[in-house]
Formats: sequence, structure tokens, C-alpha cells
Amino acid sequence: MWAYERTFYQIYPLGMCGAPMENDGVTVSRIRRVLDWGDHLEKLGVGAVVFNPVFQSDRHGYDTRDFLTVDCRLGTNQDFKDVCDDLHRRGIKVVLDGVFHHVGRGFWAFQDVLRNREGSPYKDWFHINFGGNSNYNDGLWYEGWEGHYELVKLNLSNPQVVDYLFSCIRQWVEEFGVDGLRLDVAYLLSQDFLRSIRSFCDSLKPDFFLYGEILGGDYRRIMGDGLLHSCTNYECFKGLWSSFNDKNLFEINHSLNRLFSDGQYTLYRGCHLFSFADNHDVNRLASNLHRSDDMPLCYAVLFAMPGVPCLYYGSEWGIQGAKGKGDDSALRPALEKPEWNDLTDRIAGLIKARAGSKALNGGGYQTVVITNRQLVFLRQYEGERVLCAVNLDDADYTARLGGYSGPATDLETGETLTLGENQLLPAR
Repeated sequence: MWAYERTFYQIYPLGMCGAPMENDGVTVSRIRRVLDWGDHLEKLGVGAVVFNPVFQSDRHGYDTRDFLTVDCRLGTNQDFKDVCDDLHRRGIKVVLDGVFHHVGRGFWAFQDVLRNREGSPYKDWFHINFGGNSNYNDGLWYEGWEGHYELVKLNLSNPQVVDYLFSCIRQWVEEFGVDGLRLDVAYLLSQDFLRSIRSFCDSLKPDFFLYGEILGGDYRRIMGDGLLHSCTNYECFKGLWSSFNDKNLFEINHSLNRLFSDGQYTLYRGCHLFSFADNHDVNRLASNLHRSDDMPLCYAVLFAMPGVPCLYYGSEWGIQGAKGKGDDSALRPALEKPEWNDLTDRIAGLIKARAGSKALNGGGYQTVVITNRQLVFLRQYEGERVLCAVNLDDADYTARLGGYSGPATDLETGETLTLGENQLLPAR
């Protein structure tokens, strides 16, 4: 699968392109701003772009009105096709956000139900009780997403709904050349639906990539044979920044061992979880970390550990952004053009190193040395070995390799590795 050997780049287009928060009905070709980022993405070494919702919606994109029309605040279908074509010319894959659990109140089929009630041919597309009432005083009750009634839950047990959604995916592939989908709130989608969408997408493109949003629990609920190829690794997201803040590298090491180690009880050895330091729903890494000096080290661990790494637009040069009370706008700012600094340069180097390494793309995880402020781990695959070493101290540290009491690492016990202060050293 191509996705396992690429670095992803996530764009929330309504935010990055400076669209108004409410759909004003005015068509402005803001999505074409992404054309100005192509050289930046190529220089970084990005292999795929994930676009959060691009289709017509009420407000934030996850409240879809029409799955076949690009949001007028971003422009036209042709504008977005030009963006996709430009990325494809550069060898960059395109992944869209598939929001299939719910739609917005402005969704055309739900509007028909509000107008025609029991007489609507779409009444069974949703979970509706015509004897109740909503908090919008619709004269009917419907199920929303986790109590948010601006988001109307779709009835995915209805074959007509599934057929409609699959016809939309087909058009995205035919019109934009889409290479994969991120499935929003995949933890709420049934395995029957996930198996159906996997089978359908496999029939469109044999290497079509599917990954899903899941916040915790057993990732195999949505990922595996016949299901999705990958899912969001929120456990390691938290471990990345909090282990640095607490100067307790045991935390991230525990998570990586639990998920990926070569030991007997590993949960997801051989799986390619979708890894990130931040995204459109959580604080930027620069806002989560207590020390800005830790940012290069944190990203180095992200690219050295098992998984499919993803960058969130603007974080590669260290912009900040923290969630407000009921407001995520600070996480999704408008950016006129990309920037480049020392952090960006380091990340580009990490992307390049990972792209050329079988061990970093496909190897497991073995702890070699672990203290509160030092971590050395081994990745190996098909004869290639990569040692990754982190030192959070403000002084040099000499690690004695092969002395760890965990799984065998095939390292000589007397071998040593000296780390400079605040350093990550990858050594083959």
C-alpha cells in the first residue's frame, strides 16, 4: 500500500483559505490558494494531502449540504479539480474527508423531509419520529450526532443511503482522481458499512487508501482485513507531547511498546496507524509543549516511530493554536502562504530519511535504553537496522546499548552511544 511509505499533509481548507464561518452563498475561488503551496509541499517531501471537508455545507464542512458540489466559499468543482491535478502532477496523492455518519440540516434530502414529512421519499434516510419535536421546533424528532442536532444522523442501514454515498465516492474518483478517504467518526460506523465501503473502493482502485477517525479503545474495531487500512493513533498523539512536558519518556515508550513492539502481547505489530502531533481538532504541538526547544525532538520521534506520519498545515514551521470554549477557529487559521524556518528544514530532513528506510517504514519497535529523559529504540526490517536515540537533558548522556532487560536487540552489551544535550540521533 502506497500510503505506508509516504508522509501525509493535512489541510482544513475552509480555515486555511480564509472562508467565512457561515455559508454566505457567494462563490469565491479560495481553494486555488493551495496551488501556491505546491512547491512547499514538494520541498518538504510530502507524498499525500488530506483535505478536510470541501463540499457544500452549512458552516464548518462536517454539516454537508451536497456531497457532489464543492463549497461555494472555496470555489467551483473545476477550481478543486485544478488543485488535485496540480498535486497529482507533482506525484502527491489526494485524500478527501468522507463524512458519512451525518449531514447538515441544509442537506437536500433532509430539507425535503422537513417540507413533505411522511410524504418525503427520503424519510427513511434518517432516524425520524414524526410524533416528536426537535429543539429547532421542526414538528418532528430526529437523531443527531452525539446530541448535536445541527448534525443529522444518516440511516446507514438503508441500502438507498449507502448506494447514494457510494455513487458520490465514484464521482470524486472520476472527477478529481481521489486516491483515498479519511472516514470521519469511523468509531460510530458499523463493521457492515466499513466492509461495504472497503469492497466498493477496492473495486474503484485496487490501492485506494481508507483510514478512520477513532479516539480510543480497540483500533481493530475499524481496521484490518476487509476493513480500513489504518486509523488515527490518539494514544501516541497524547504520549508524544506529555512525555516531553513531564520529562517522562516512559510514557511514550510504554505506548509504543504496547502497540508495536516485537514482544508477545503487542496489539498492533505490523499495522500502520495514522500518526500525528496535532490536527484540526486538537491543540497545535507548539501550544501543547512547554518548551519550544523540544519541538524538533518531538517531530523526530513522530517520524522515527512506527506509523504513517501526518503534518498539519502550518505546524511544520511551529505556529501555535489552542482550542477555545466551543470554538476551534484558532486551530484552523487562514494562512496566505507557507513559511520555512529551521524547524521546517529539520522536518524535511526527517521525511527524507524515513522515505529511504525500510526499517522506519515497516519495522517493529524495540526498547534499547529507557530513563525518564533518555530513550533509545531500535527499528529493523529486511536486514536494515535503525537506532533512534533521544536525550532531553541539558547535558551529554552516554547510553550503554544491549543492557536493557526487555526483548533481545542483537546489540553488543559493551557498545555505547553518546548523546549531546537536547538531541535526537538516528544511527544506522
